[in-house]
Amino acid sequence: MISASQGRLQDRRPLSIIDIGSNSIRLVIYEGLARSPTLLFNEKMLAGLGRGIVSTGKLDPEAVTRSMEEFRRFRALSDQAGAERMYVLATAAAREAVNGPDFIHRAEDVLKTEIQVLSGREEAHYSALGVISGFHPANGIAGDLGGGSLELIDIDGETIGDGITLPLGGLRLQDMAKNSLTQAARITREQLARAKLLKGGQGRAFYTVGGTWRNLARLHMEMTNYPLGVMHHYEIGIESAANFLRQVAKAEIDKIKGIEGISKNRRSLLPYGAIVLQEIMAAMQPSKIIVSALGVREGFLYSLLDEAEQKADPLISAAEELARLRSRSVDHAHELVEWTGKAFSAFGIDETRDEARYRHAACLLADIGWRAHPEYRGKQSLNIIAHASFIGVDHPGRAFLALVSLFRHEGVFNEAAPEIRGLATPRYLERARVLAALLRVVYLLSAAMPGVMPRLKWENRGNGVLALVLPAALADLYGERPAGRLAQLARVTNRRLVLAVEGGPSMSVK
Repeated sequence: MISASQGRLQDRRPLSIIDIGSNSIRLVIYEGLARSPTLLFNEKMLAGLGRGIVSTGKLDPEAVTRSMEEFRRFRALSDQAGAERMYVLATAAAREAVNGPDFIHRAEDVLKTEIQVLSGREEAHYSALGVISGFHPANGIAGDLGGGSLELIDIDGETIGDGITLPLGGLRLQDMAKNSLTQAARITREQLARAKLLKGGQGRAFYTVGGTWRNLARLHMEMTNYPLGVMHHYEIGIESAANFLRQVAKAEIDKIKGIEGISKNRRSLLPYGAIVLQEIMAAMQPSKIIVSALGVREGFLYSLLDEAEQKADPLISAAEELARLRSRSVDHAHELVEWTGKAFSAFGIDETRDEARYRHAACLLADIGWRAHPEYRGKQSLNIIAHASFIGVDHPGRAFLALVSLFRHEGVFNEAAPEIRGLATPRYLERARVLAALLRVVYLLSAAMPGVMPRLKWENRGNGVLALVLPAALADLYGERPAGRLAQLARVTNRRLVLAVEGGPSMSVK
């Protein structure tokens, strides 16, 4: 086992997955098996194994040769990273090509491990598990568009419903349509008529999975000047999606802002991906489009977890890991969760399920910037949190998490990061200021170390006065600085607050 640095979780054992698709082959090495897996290394090649498979029935011979060379490299990289287990998954092209079995046999010799050739049903199942693992919860139809096939499957929470595999992958569709976008639209419409499950998705979300759709979403971000370049849980309204897809489906992609950021090998498939999504929207009439960065690979990993691990909240799991890696005391972070929950109750602040989850995560993340220069802790924390590879959180929620840390370090009325503030709802913005104000009080009483918060209590003193009471044994922590921070909290919450010592002095702050 390679010695892990302090920046890695010491209880994790790396593992790797190679995903052999019809268009791309990807190696992903993970820090370990976890509810919110972290990437150690990630590399892909656009092999194009499925190019021409409709007309020849075979995998592209040049792509096969290039793939074998890359498999040697992937095996070496996996060993170099200390991966204790390698899983290899193959999808549409390998299972359908006449020379697929020979390709798999050769690849197994090079990789020195067994390859799982997934059936269409298995591919759809793992894709659904990937979406389930990444949203809290998911509710709608998931579509995984690869180079050779399209998997559609109904998801409601942890329940996987009807599914179907259709020959509408980008490479295959391009081949079947003989490079005609008009023909591609007709073929797609005919194939989607078989997908009766789409009718059950009306008014629900459509989750897009796969590289072609992710690249389309990236272009949409560029076109709309979206302020946060995080792909997972990026949402596109139906009208905006329709206008954008119409432009891409006309093959006018070279005129689209940001196209230079998409590899040339990917660009030719974008109009076909746009056509498929257009036809799905017409057949399903979804409420919105949501991008999932997780698919078959992550779904496969999720299937390896035990039931208790699967039920864990992925956002809280990831925040817990960052707290372990970067905060001064993870125990203090846990105390913050409990103490702020009691404070919200004392202030009469109600929370939805997601708001409670986000407060929990924000408390775990509150101290991850402590090693930065004091003048930059807020901005650094905001950038880390806003752009972290979190799952189980939408973009307004992500903005809330980032703003709590910004306000906690730089003041609750700080006006920095307007682009992130613009993503937060007014309610989230208000909650972020309240939570940050609470953190600013308690950090001055606890010195970021555990043991103090469980001994603090809120008391209703009557006439609308709420007191934060220190036990007599902690009377030396009483002073002007925490009282000043409590005054900020009073302004944010519009409450009359008092800092008091049990059986001793009190200081009114409003």
